[in-house]
Amino acid sequence: MRSVGVEEEFLLVDPESGTPVAMSEAVLAVAERTGDGEVEDEQGAGLTKELQREQLETGTRPCTELDQLAAELRAVRATAVAAAGDTGTALVPLGTSPLPVEPTLTPARRYNEMARRFGLTVNEQLTCGCHVHVAIDSAEQGVAVLDHIRPWLAPLIALSANSPFWQGEDSGYASFRSQVWTRWPSAGVYEPFGSVQGYRDFVATALATDTLLDEGMLYLDARLSRTHPTVEVRVGDVCRDPDDAVLLAALVRGLVETAIAEWGAGTPPQAVRTEVLRLATWRAGRDGVRGALLDPRTWRPAPAGEVLPALVDRVAPALEAYGDLGPVRELLRATLERGSGADRQRAVFQRTGSLSKVVLDALPGA
Repeated sequence: MRSVGVEEEFLLVDPESGTPVAMSEAVLAVAERTGDGEVEDEQGAGLTKELQREQLETGTRPCTELDQLAAELRAVRATAVAAAGDTGTALVPLGTSPLPVEPTLTPARRYNEMARRFGLTVNEQLTCGCHVHVAIDSAEQGVAVLDHIRPWLAPLIALSANSPFWQGEDSGYASFRSQVWTRWPSAGVYEPFGSVQGYRDFVATALATDTLLDEGMLYLDARLSRTHPTVEVRVGDVCRDPDDAVLLAALVRGLVETAIAEWGAGTPPQAVRTEVLRLATWRAGRDGVRGALLDPRTWRPAPAGEVLPALVDRVAPALEAYGDLGPVRELLRATLERGSGADRQRAVFQRTGSLSKVVLDALPGA
């Protein structure tokens, strides 16, 4: 069975006010003493720093079963929550800070150079995403996956949307993180690569422009991992509910498996312009699961409640082969019924009028 792993980024906040706090070093120091932090194992599991001191990243081990992945996600979240708690800090799964914040850069040579080169983009970049890694057998297979999954990445943004607030205001988007992220010159949708050589030529050309620091700054919606034999899909907000992260991971693995089957059968990728994918990404980030998405079957607007089940239908043979089809349908039904993290945040604000309470509502156990 093809393994899948998940990386999640979280905000560190004051547990009384919900204001982001620059405490990542202290939290990681606690985690290091218990063997859980800044010591990613060879499979990528553990707790690590991120661009800003107000955030923390976690990673699961590769899993083959959804139940195993769900347990891993909850366990690594619990580890991070405990380490944060030992420093008087709280950990919250929110894609952006609802409260105004001026992020604090994590002291590191690479991050300092990024700040010098990219200015305000770095100074304001406090966003938390969810990255899904799915194992591949070869670079050729991985590039074929990248080319085939392009049309269906935008609906994953809607599914995971969890960042409606920005600097104290409602942004008008379900995922404003997806808007902020596109400030990076190397972020977002991409053209088909066609072959491993095509992918490598793109990477070489991008680095030769001397715009990016290194290959790690290729912030495409999906890419070949530099450190693991995986395809890495990077479009999602960090999910408020770990069940949504499990659903996201299952759908990404289903897309990867379906793409590999199509590639093996000689089926070419769907021909769709990158400009259209940008429009689809924008719609998904604005509307989330409560509005209209661009349906990859027609490239016309359709309710998210139709497009997301269509995504499940598209990958149903792969899901069924893994025993995931029933659980995925149930997880999606639950998400569409209760809404995304963005819907929960807005509901709390509508009820309380307090952005602090929006943050505190996302505390584990709240």
